[in-house]
Amino acid sequence: MENQRRSILGAQASAKNIRMSATKARRVAERIKGCSYEEALVSPEFMPYKACYIVSQLVLSAAANASTNLGLNKSNLFVSEARVDSSSYLKRFRPRAQGRGYPIRKPSCRITIMLNSREETRK
Repeated sequence: MENQRRSILGAQASAKNIRMSATKARRVAERIKGCSYEEALVSPEFMPYKACYIVSQLVLSAAANASTNLGLNKSNLFVSEARVDSSSYLKRFRPRAQGRGYPIRKPSCRITIMLNSREETRK
């Protein structure tokens, strides 16, 4: 019973404080949402974005969590949730004319990937 309840929740992997804007990471996360595990690994390889490597590593990590902790088969997994939230900013100052400083905000984000099994959701 407890194992079924865990599999409904699914396995997840998250990365925090990624030095990238949330909108740029969201481009890739929206593409893999709802895809199978194999398709979620292959499709970011053909996209020319920096976020593709991070998202594919998170998919691998979530699949390893699903098979190790919940005992789910990797061939039955799909991406049930791919969430990207903006995080804090690195604040820097750029020197400008007449001794002024101009603020530069370098964004960071949090990425969370959740995988579920197709067989468990049908029951």
